[in-house]
Amino acid sequence: MTPLLAGAAVFGVGLALAAIMPNFWLFGPALIVIGVSAQTFTTSTNSLVQLSTEPAMRGRVLAIFLAVVFGGTPIGAPMVGWVADRFGPRWALGIGDASGFAAAIVGVYYLAKYRHLRVSVNAGRLRFTMDEGSFAAH
Repeated sequence: MTPLLAGAAVFGVGLALAAIMPNFWLFGPALIVIGVSAQTFTTSTNSLVQLSTEPAMRGRVLAIFLAVVFGGTPIGAPMVGWVADRFGPRWALGIGDASGFAAAIVGVYYLAKYRHLRVSVNAGRLRFTMDEGSFAAH
């Protein structure tokens, strides 16, 4: 579950960086951060869905999952396009930035409420612990 949160948070950070980059040479590395975090999030989500689903139901669950993932594009893309047209591409990247942070916040809220996420500092490093069990139960 942690790669999901990390992917969403780093995606938001990457988009925020891309939105404020003053030139092409700094914008390019920000796009690399965005691409790696988006791929991490997508791969982790797909793995979690497949591993937490009964084998007999996996095809149906993946069909619903993909319908939700690809069904959101026709709704969100015109909105982001309107923002880019009206206010500029930096603001459109800012909307993506907000969505990445919102996804990370929802994930942390879920883990804190249902999986009892705990954060501690041990030897100067952040440690995340939570209750073990099936993610499909909640």
